[in-house]
Amino acid sequence: MKQSKVFFTNLRATPKMNLLRKLEKLVKKAGIKEIDFKGKFAAIKIHFGEPGNLAFLRPNYSKVIADVIKDQGGKVFLTDCNTLYVGRRKDALEHLDAAYENGYNPFTTGCQIIIGDGLKGTDEAYVPVPSGEYVKEAKIGRAIMDADIVISLNHFKGHELTGFGGALKNIGMGCGSRAGKMEMHSDGKPKVKSKTCVGCGACGKICAHKAITVTDKQAQIDHARCVGCGRCIGVCHVNAIAAAWDESNDILNKKIAEYSWAVLHDRPHFHISLVVDVAPFCDCHAENDVPIIPDIGMFASFDPVALDMACADMANQAPVISGSYLAEQLANQGSDGGKQDHFHATHPETNWRVCLDHAEKIGIGTKGYELIEI
Repeated sequence: MKQSKVFFTNLRATPKMNLLRKLEKLVKKAGIKEIDFKGKFAAIKIHFGEPGNLAFLRPNYSKVIADVIKDQGGKVFLTDCNTLYVGRRKDALEHLDAAYENGYNPFTTGCQIIIGDGLKGTDEAYVPVPSGEYVKEAKIGRAIMDADIVISLNHFKGHELTGFGGALKNIGMGCGSRAGKMEMHSDGKPKVKSKTCVGCGACGKICAHKAITVTDKQAQIDHARCVGCGRCIGVCHVNAIAAAWDESNDILNKKIAEYSWAVLHDRPHFHISLVVDVAPFCDCHAENDVPIIPDIGMFASFDPVALDMACADMANQAPVISGSYLAEQLANQGSDGGKQDHFHATHPETNWRVCLDHAEKIGIGTKGYELIEI
């Protein structure tokens, strides 16, 4: 299989070449200007960070990419979809507040912010996945599917369910609506937390399959009728309905790949990953632990599979930071810190290669790459 080109630059800087200029130079060398942006809507998919977390990407990086797109005549916006878990980004209003709190606004980024799946996480497009083994119809935030071009700007870091979070995680999981996220995380159907439910009936009103009834101020879900669409999760204002969270990590990884296919298929896309502040856990956490490895650099490619592979390879060649969560895991595992998969060692129950293998299988890209240093 033909190798994909992945462009890389380290994080050394000089008075004449700071990191923002290096990022601009990187993406231009990698070919972002080959995309016809003129008059077209371009979505920059990014993670705004859960408030309390300080490892998320600074908004300065997104402004570089937004300015490049605007210079090419594109109509650019930053986007992410609402979260399935209960935090500060579960609906559009709180999500925007969180983004602004973390420095993301039109003045710092040079473009508007749109929450991809709307106010309650229910504004979604249904995208067929003909080659899907687990997903037949992905539920993607409508604003993202309405865009003409998708650009992913990723913070590469560890993740407790997928090993690491890179381009595919940012696209597949990140672009799923709340119902889409439930489909990826769950093999089962949503359940009612009886101690939290107030019996308001909002869930029953939105259910198109008459699967929810309210008796004695308690909602009940008939799983024989429920199709697992997840709209009840989005409409519940007291967070009394939850996903099952019972999918295996390998199948979760494959579903993420299939959701990525749904987002990227049949339209231009380009991907940027920054391997910096590589915390052991996702930016969805309201905290960030000390990085597990030193900062590596910035990467860009038209191929998200090759990009993730290149980032993982270079991260795995890096030394382990003493006192980090990874160092503790290695000590507990009896390892001397020699050659090993840092991300599997950090989260032994995960296998990140499953996602990349499946993404390659269904035609998103290739794990083979040529690394070109800028």
